[in-house]
Amino acid sequence: MSKKFTIEEVAKHRSDNDCWIIVNNKVYDVTNFLNDHPGGKKVLVKASGTDATKQFNAFHSPAVLDKYGPKFLIGEIGTGAEEDTKAENEEEEEERSPLQIGETFGDMVPFGDPMWYQDWYSPFYNDSHRAVRKVVREFVEKEIMPYTYEWDENKKLPKELFEKAAKAGILTACCHHAPAEYIPYGYPAGVKPEDWDAFHNVVVADELSRCGSGGVTWGLIGGLGIGLPPIALFGSDYLKKKVVPGVLRGEEFICLAITEPSGGSDVANLVTEAKDMGDHYLVNGEKKWITNGVFADYFTTAVRTGGPGFEGVSFLLIERNMPGVSTRQMNCSGVWSSGTAYVTFEDVKVPKVNLIGEENQGFRYIVANFNAERMGIVIQANRFARICIEESLKYAHKRKTFGKRLIDHPVIRNKLAHMIRQVEATHAWLEILAYQTVHMPLDLQPLRLGGNIALCKAQSTQTFEYCAREAAQIFGGLSYTRGGQGEKIERLYREVRAYAIPGGSEEIMLELGIKQSTKIGQFMGSKL
Repeated sequence: MSKKFTIEEVAKHRSDNDCWIIVNNKVYDVTNFLNDHPGGKKVLVKASGTDATKQFNAFHSPAVLDKYGPKFLIGEIGTGAEEDTKAENEEEEEERSPLQIGETFGDMVPFGDPMWYQDWYSPFYNDSHRAVRKVVREFVEKEIMPYTYEWDENKKLPKELFEKAAKAGILTACCHHAPAEYIPYGYPAGVKPEDWDAFHNVVVADELSRCGSGGVTWGLIGGLGIGLPPIALFGSDYLKKKVVPGVLRGEEFICLAITEPSGGSDVANLVTEAKDMGDHYLVNGEKKWITNGVFADYFTTAVRTGGPGFEGVSFLLIERNMPGVSTRQMNCSGVWSSGTAYVTFEDVKVPKVNLIGEENQGFRYIVANFNAERMGIVIQANRFARICIEESLKYAHKRKTFGKRLIDHPVIRNKLAHMIRQVEATHAWLEILAYQTVHMPLDLQPLRLGGNIALCKAQSTQTFEYCAREAAQIFGGLSYTRGGQGEKIERLYREVRAYAIPGGSEEIMLELGIKQSTKIGQFMGSKL
């Protein structure tokens, strides 16, 4: 039981040698923190012995208390008599609003979560999805969110995070088509492999993205999510057994190496060469902007084994311990902790058993991988846009200008309304696309869904860009400062391009969306 203090008792501790404050009815002894306070010692001393909740909320993010609070927490305000009325209060809390029909999840900031979290009906989710949502949210709030800023600034995630995520089933959840026989810990919330569907994937990716960092999200699941599925779908039993268990245990790491210095979206003209030497391939070339490449043990690599164009591309599994493989960290504007790498292959001898699927069929495998990769980007980008709404709404309700709260200014409400309409429209589109992946035959999905997913990717990243800009305007100077109340907005604003360009730039996505959808329409009898 937490120790109880009265307000009068706290008021006795108001010097630089004995400094207590109250925040949200919790009592903190910050004496040993005075010299470390970013705003200076005098600010805390001035507030000592009083309830500083208002001042704290005006200048700090709640994450500050989550991270540092436990170290200085000594008790809470009260006399002990409150325990006698606890049961009565709990009964009162259980009383529902007359507007509520079912169950709610989260803190109910309007549009701060998808509509089905906020007591709206949905045909897509059942109790297993709700169970996964609960497990992943608890994991993110405990294991990731308190440390996101620190990890991003350090440009590195701790290895223990991968192991914890593996045991929670999160890494398995982020590998589409993971072979059941090689899954080490199962799926989150104990969902059976045969019951796992695309909407579980949506929930996991969406909840992970609540950390508000593309770098942390990609650092944890970026390489695995796009580098492991080609092996799971097209690799030999030898490759599956060699790679899948270690990666899903969080002990080894994998990435997808396609983009080159000479071109990104123009996959058909990649130049990294894999020369047939009889019992092995000799690989020479370079890859650029490779997510997780800094720390990857395995590289699912697109190489040229044949002639020019699509027909000469193959997939090889290249291992870091093979002589001639080197990587270096790239300095990018965002996603710092994702381990973005420049990868060099110099006379790397790759055994023939490391060929993924059939020779010269690599482009087909790449295309099969595109839909899942782009859907992942859609889910993450739209959650980041949603974070911009949530953070802006919270800030607008406490920040005052010209004598009234920001939310009371029509221009601010107008900004929020435009952010919301775009995010909710994008989320509705991604859900209907996910529904198609549940029911449509897998071999038809690259053709039937490719164009629509490409368009949705462009929609999601343009929505993200719009919301990041508008949130930055609402936060003002706080959005231009790393850390503090505007931490998420500042970081997300820098990370927009990391979503608008990888996986197919917006221009190419828009072009592909129209061309492919038109062709599919003609095949299906459209009268154009």
